[in-house]
Amino acid sequence: MLCKVSCSVSGILVLLMAYEYKYNPNRAADWNYGGKKWRLSRSKLDFFIECPRCFYVDNKLGTKRPGFPSFNLNIAVDELFKKEFDVHRENKTPHPIMEQYKINAIPFQHKNMDTWRENFEGIEYHDTETGMTISGAIDDIWINPEGKLIIIDYKSTSKDGSITGLSDSPWDQQYKRQLGVYKWLLEKNGFKVEDTGYLVYANASKDEPSFDGKLVFENTLVSVDIDTDWIDPTIDKIKECLEKDYIPESGGKCEFCPYREACGKKLLEIHKRVGKQTAAANAESTPASTIADLKKKFS
Repeated sequence: MLCKVSCSVSGILVLLMAYEYKYNPNRAADWNYGGKKWRLSRSKLDFFIECPRCFYVDNKLGTKRPGFPSFNLNIAVDELFKKEFDVHRENKTPHPIMEQYKINAIPFQHKNMDTWRENFEGIEYHDTETGMTISGAIDDIWINPEGKLIIIDYKSTSKDGSITGLSDSPWDQQYKRQLGVYKWLLEKNGFKVEDTGYLVYANASKDEPSFDGKLVFENTLVSVDIDTDWIDPTIDKIKECLEKDYIPESGGKCEFCPYREACGKKLLEIHKRVGKQTAAANAESTPASTIADLKKKFS
């Protein structure tokens, strides 16, 4: 299924030029673990899997790991997908991609659907054993004639060829865990959910003769076998991690931890060198007791 999306180049440039972000390393206490606004979101679960140390520093100590600007084009595609599927939700009719892939379902109607799709709200479940509230914002949900729900997530990208399945890449494995968390949350809220979910992909073509203010997408539906067995053990590990008074191990593929360690060592070395030079320069006019203290401090 091919579709065209018109994009205002000047509008995108204005968004990029207007973007201004100043990193604040110190989060308000309410948003840290133990604070009244803290929740274990779907993205935090993945954050812990990626690097327990960065997760701890972020959620327990309140020093947020630096982020990056939002992918505005991807967000735009998500919003357009939601509008498109909401028309069929209102009319209780299948979307063309359901018919194309012979999925016997229609978009699910529920009074909380808008809340479930909203970032920083989403669907949630309070786990009494750990005392933590787990949450996740779902792109979409379909329902089949048997009354079982089908988890849907929208994805937009630009890759060569048609996207027909998931690879073993870290990103694709994250997508599988993402659907798993949504299934787990819905089941904890009393819903019956299919073991197979779907990614609705919009893949932008780079093979067009020119841009002309439009992107051409191929829409495909990728099935995903959903696994939730890893979630409860991971939640228990997160609880254990956050209750510790010491820093956990770094994730094996984390790039932030070695960067932070390398910078810390180099900055500390400069600090020590400058400190020794300052102490030596002021030695003649400094009392003997102060010189001894400085030597002890910087040796």
